[in-house]
Amino acid sequence: METPTGGNIRQTPLKKEHFALGARMVPFAGWEMPVQYGEGIIAEHLHTRSAASLFDICHMGEFRLRGTGLAEAMDKIFPRPVSSQAVGSCRYNFLLTDRATVVDDLIVYRIGIEEFYIVVNAGCIRKDFDRLSELLPENITIQDESDFTAKLDLQGPGSADVLADLGFGKRSLPQYYNFIGIEIAGIPVLLSRTGYTGELGFEIYFHSDHAVRLWTLILKHPSVKPAGLGARDTLRLEMAYPLYGHELDDQTTPLEAGFGRMIIPAPDRNFPGIQILRNSPPAKKLVGIELEGRRTARQGAQVIVDNEPCGTVSSGTFSPSLSHAIALAYVSPEISSSPGEPVELAAGNTRLQGKFSGIPFFKSGSAKKNVA
Repeated sequence: METPTGGNIRQTPLKKEHFALGARMVPFAGWEMPVQYGEGIIAEHLHTRSAASLFDICHMGEFRLRGTGLAEAMDKIFPRPVSSQAVGSCRYNFLLTDRATVVDDLIVYRIGIEEFYIVVNAGCIRKDFDRLSELLPENITIQDESDFTAKLDLQGPGSADVLADLGFGKRSLPQYYNFIGIEIAGIPVLLSRTGYTGELGFEIYFHSDHAVRLWTLILKHPSVKPAGLGARDTLRLEMAYPLYGHELDDQTTPLEAGFGRMIIPAPDRNFPGIQILRNSPPAKKLVGIELEGRRTARQGAQVIVDNEPCGTVSSGTFSPSLSHAIALAYVSPEISSSPGEPVELAAGNTRLQGKFSGIPFFKSGSAKKNVA
C-alpha cells in the first residue's frame, strides 16, 4: 500500500455510506478507506470481472494547471510527451527525480490548449505538488483541487450498460483513454474511460458535495455492487499494474519497471533524468511469478533461483480469476526469467514453488472493448 503522508487520518465524503453497507475500514495513504464489504474480496473481484462494481477513490489527488506555453513546459517535465495529446485525451505518465527514479505515476488530462488536469496518488499529493511547482515556469498556475474533488470508479464489462441505463447513449461515451464533460442527474462530471482493473470502466470526477448522491444513484442499478481496496488490489495485480510504494518508488526507474517501450526518449527530448535513462542500464527488472497453490508471498519475500537469492517480491496475492497465487518481483537483470522457468519464493521458513510468467497474468480483460 502507499505510504501514509502523516498527520490525522482523513475520511472520504462516503464514510457513513460505507459503514451502512457493512464495510471493513482500514488506514490507507493517510485515509480511512473500505477494504471490503460483506461478501468479501473474492466475491467483489469476480463481480467486477463479470458485471460492474463501484469503488470510492475519493482519496486520490487532482491538480489543475493553466498558462501560456503549458504543454511545452510539461514536455520538459514528463518522460511521455504531453504536447502531442489531443484535447479530450488522457495519458499515463511519470514524475521523475533528477536520478530518473519515480516520484509518482499519474494520469495527465488535456482539458484545453492551455489547460491540463493531473491525477496523482493519495500518498504523493504534497511531494508531487512541490516537485511540479519547482519545475514549472512562473507564468504557469497550478491549483491543488484534491480537497473538494470526489472520484468514483465504475468498473466491469457491464459499466457502459449502467451508464446507458442512466440515459447516456453508448456512442456518446468516451473511447479508451479519452474523457468527456457531462452531467449525471444534473451533477457536472468529468467522465474518463480509464481504470485500474483491466476491465471496461469509467473514472468519474466531480465536486465532493455531490458524492453521496452520485454514489447512491449508481448503486441503485441492479447490476452494480460496491467494492473495496482489497478487490482493487487483486484486480490490478492480475493485470500487473504497478502500485506506488510497491512496483514504483524513488529507488526505481520506469525502465526497471518495464515501461521502456512507452518512454523511449526521442533525441530532442529533455526532462529530469533523461541522460540516466539513455545511458545507464537498468539495475533490476520486474517479472511475473505464478505459484502452485493458494499461499501468497508478500512484499519483501526473497526470490530464489537455483538455491540463490536473486531478488524480492514487490506485490503478491491470491488470484481469484486464476485460482492460485501470483506475484510481481524485482530480480537481477542477468537472471533468466522466461515464462515456465522454475522459481521459488520464501514465505517464512517455507519455500513456495512456482514459475516465471508473462504479464499480465489475466489476459481476458474488457478494458479496450468497443462499446458503441
